[in-house]
Amino acid sequence: MRSLRKTLTVLTGAGLTLGLASVQAQDEEITYNTHVGQIINENCVVCHQAGGIGPMQFENYEQVRPWAPLIQLKVANREMPPYAYDHGIGIQDLTGDWRLAQEEIDAIVEWVNNGSPLGPADIVPFMPELKDPNEWNFASEFGQPDLIVASQSYDIPASGNDLWSKEFVDPGLTEDRCIKAVQVKPRGDAAAVVHHANSDVYIYDDNGELQQYGQLTEYAMGKWGELMPEGVCRTMPANSMVRWDIHMFPGGVGATAQGEMIEDNVVEIGLWFHDDDYEAQEDIYKQDLRLYGLRDGYENGHLLIPPHGYTMTQGFHSFDHPVRIDSFQPHGHLRMNAASLEIFYPETGRTEQISQISNWSATWHHSHIYEPNHAPLIPAGAVLVIKQWYDNTADNPNNPDPDQWVYGGSRTGDEMSHAWIAVTHLDDEGYEQILAERREAEERSVAGNDD
Repeated sequence: MRSLRKTLTVLTGAGLTLGLASVQAQDEEITYNTHVGQIINENCVVCHQAGGIGPMQFENYEQVRPWAPLIQLKVANREMPPYAYDHGIGIQDLTGDWRLAQEEIDAIVEWVNNGSPLGPADIVPFMPELKDPNEWNFASEFGQPDLIVASQSYDIPASGNDLWSKEFVDPGLTEDRCIKAVQVKPRGDAAAVVHHANSDVYIYDDNGELQQYGQLTEYAMGKWGELMPEGVCRTMPANSMVRWDIHMFPGGVGATAQGEMIEDNVVEIGLWFHDDDYEAQEDIYKQDLRLYGLRDGYENGHLLIPPHGYTMTQGFHSFDHPVRIDSFQPHGHLRMNAASLEIFYPETGRTEQISQISNWSATWHHSHIYEPNHAPLIPAGAVLVIKQWYDNTADNPNNPDPDQWVYGGSRTGDEMSHAWIAVTHLDDEGYEQILAERREAEERSVAGNDD
């Protein structure tokens, strides 16, 4: 999973004395050829290559060396790779985790402090096979998508107001299928102007009218895709229709902004399915993805952030049956800067921290997918507590204008307050079975550590 979990640039620096003991304890000098090149090749080059979205290339020492101080700064501050998820708070076992290990950060910091040496010429850092920047993210694991659903084509001007496209597409599916993985991918330069691309599934009722069945997936800038854990089915029904809701921002926004007209803007959904008989197996539970709104903190029913001010929103949701939380993806726009997920247990009064993102940015959206054996398991009646924070001051680097009042709305300059959460719906028997399996695994782990 390393190639999936890591993707971007190894950069860092804040504390140059930060945690270097593990590096200094090594006998050999930290050089590009012996240590750093491998880290960069595995974590950065996927974006920082010719044709990639990174603004510079990091495919060899000559390309990396001029950027070494900036790499050190960004990596030490955990700004790169761009995966904002707090360490030491809540669940740390994630699928698709781009964060560098502390020893990797330490090695880069030490390397730059020592002058960024090349190292022995007879050692060549291993370069993994690079993914084509336009290739599907899960192609190396699952091959090409089983189904691709494309939007209509649009030409997006270099400047102007936000644009939206809302359309139905018939994917031509003739039988129910369980989704294994899904990715939304704007074609080519379209990534610069696609702010988000939501996709709903609709089915025909007995009267021949289209009714919403559920959410297929959600895309926002930087999102890698979604993986469904084994034992669940997120269903794509036969004869269903996909309804696109695509928000485009002329000129682009974020790190991939082009600032020019984008012709033939097309967004595609790639779907990988389980085998036909997958859902017929025992112990297969339904999973869905939903938008969970945060409305506590609104003024007179509206999200409102004053100039040079702050605000916070929170939302609550409970279930009348046990569930497992499979992923958490906060959503906001340019003023949002932090989010968290907690679980409140009414019977005990205890609140459990699940996830904290203290340096959230709209330029990189991530669906934080919990490892199945560590995903939050929630009894009936427990309460999801979702919180988000907003900074409308000049201290927020994403803020285009701190003098403006900011309202809740769909435009890029407006704000939103919700989270996308994937939930597996369990029955009592399934809940107790997963609990028992986790206790047994924990006991085996403790027994294995006994001398």
